[in-house]
Amino acid sequence: MGEYTQQQGYLEPTDKSSVAMFKRQLKGQVVMLNLLRFQDVADYRNFPALKPQEPISGAAAYKKYMAHAGPILNRHGGELVFVGDGGHFYIGPSDEHWDLAMLVKYPSQQVFIDFTSDPEYLAGIGHRSAALADSRLLPLSPKMP
Repeated sequence: MGEYTQQQGYLEPTDKSSVAMFKRQLKGQVVMLNLLRFQDVADYRNFPALKPQEPISGAAAYKKYMAHAGPILNRHGGELVFVGDGGHFYIGPSDEHWDLAMLVKYPSQQVFIDFTSDPEYLAGIGHRSAALADSRLLPLSPKMP
């Protein structure tokens, strides 16, 4: 699993973050908050089979990822709940910004695991990797007030 570097950003879970999520043993629905920052030009060096003939932006590569992953997400019972343009925080670090924010709902933590380990899904994950300069994924568990 990926590790963070200043040059690369957070792109993949670490072994430690994966264990921490599984230890939470989230019950019921899981909503994944995604904060995404795109590369200016998508970097397909690790995924040459997916590389378009002409260079594309990170945002365009992420659209390819969404087109690939969306039907698989739906088949697993997941749902894209919200997609919106990002920007700078109202409250938070003034030097940090995100290009896109998303909320993705899964019926359970197991469905999330099944989706992200589906071989068909993994065949197109290179578009996501090529697209992103940095990201944050926060699993949220519904809580009654």
